[in-house]
Amino acid sequence: MHSPNRTEYTSAIIRAGACLDETRLMLSLWDLSQDAKQNLDRFQQGDLFGKASRSWVKQFLTALRCRYFTDPETTRALVTLAQGDFPLLDLDRILFFHAAQSDRLLHDTVSQYFWDLRSRGQKQVDTPSMTETLRGWVKQGKTATPWNETTLNRTAVGLLATLRDFGLLEGTVHKRIVTPFLPLASFSYIAFFLHRQGAVGKELCSHPAWRLFFLVPDLVERFLLEAHQQRYLQYYVAGNTVRLEFPTRSLEEYAHVFLNRTFS
Repeated sequence: MHSPNRTEYTSAIIRAGACLDETRLMLSLWDLSQDAKQNLDRFQQGDLFGKASRSWVKQFLTALRCRYFTDPETTRALVTLAQGDFPLLDLDRILFFHAAQSDRLLHDTVSQYFWDLRSRGQKQVDTPSMTETLRGWVKQGKTATPWNETTLNRTAVGLLATLRDFGLLEGTVHKRIVTPFLPLASFSYIAFFLHRQGAVGKELCSHPAWRLFFLVPDLVERFLLEAHQQRYLQYYVAGNTVRLEFPTRSLEEYAHVFLNRTFS
């Protein structure tokens, strides 16, 4: 899988931004003996979000479900990390990755628009420029239906605020693109996820997902070598042959590797 799950751009980012605090809270309270529907129903019926309206909570949970709770194995891995002694920054980078995988607009805003800006030496971005970019994508037919000016503007504002909260932007009105620090454990988790999706050998190093963190193939290889040294994985290169092995078969088991720090 070389692209996010959704093939069309949506304005879902309006309903839920990064929501890191809320997501961490949900993961910390998640009951692994229940399925996603049971957990989300419990959150919706309870008072987890204070005095928020029932309709808002329903839309909010629907948005977060698409990001983190459609694949049971991914959910179990995230819950394991959140309920273990896993650093918050490491978890937040993984949450951003999954959010971008579920939302093509969020993914492409970073991996295409921001990437192109940085390649031209430009790091400033604001709502008008983001809105204009969205307008161009709509004209190219990348949305299911045309967006009016209100939707364009609200989506632009939502995207920039979300990416600021995820750590890819800094500033208020005039925001600046920054390179997010990617902890080695987060990198290894993402590498394992992509590997299980079919990215092997050199293909993994050039996977488009690394653009979410502004990583070129050479930097990915350096990360793999460091992860090998830290025994998060095994990475060997002999000429054009690349062998990459992980210590577990599931994301949940791999989450325990990070918590235990050693391979079993």
